[in-house]
Amino acid sequence: MSVLRPLDKLPGLNTATILLVGTEDALLQQLADAMLKEDCASELKVHLAKSLPLPSNVTRPRIDLIMFVVNLHSKYSLRNVEESLHHVDATFFLGRVGFLATGAGRESHCSVHRNTVVKLAHTYRSPLLFCDLEVEGFRATMAQRLVRMLQICAGHVPGLSALNLLSLLRSSENPSLEDL
Repeated sequence: MSVLRPLDKLPGLNTATILLVGTEDALLQQLADAMLKEDCASELKVHLAKSLPLPSNVTRPRIDLIMFVVNLHSKYSLRNVEESLHHVDATFFLGRVGFLATGAGRESHCSVHRNTVVKLAHTYRSPLLFCDLEVEGFRATMAQRLVRMLQICAGHVPGLSALNLLSLLRSSENPSLEDL
């Protein structure tokens, strides 16, 4: 079984790589395109995967940030993310993994409850972002946010590290997880 480890490869000079994992090909591609349009001093690389593990015969750059994308309209999407998490080394969860829940705008159509994803993110001590990727304005804003997170995780923002980012995002969580 191939497990992704954060320090398997040396960092690329001025390169930042994000891996978006999710079942929604079109939405992930639109998010990737929006990220690549962002103004960034680093060379951005966006890789998409339906699930983990990644093929072992492919050469790939070091991955600085993994975002697991859960579509709240699809139980299959949630199950896919849960199964993929088993292929990520525990040290990646020190600020280099996040969850993105999409589809919350049409809550009446949701087959995955928001609290399920909140508990998943809490279990893995990783930040959770909500965004309706189908709405272009929201997608553009999320792209900006992910590029900034990626730059921090890649070590391209002086004075900030992935662990700093994790503590900053954690302090902004508003629901008390014990109440869930």
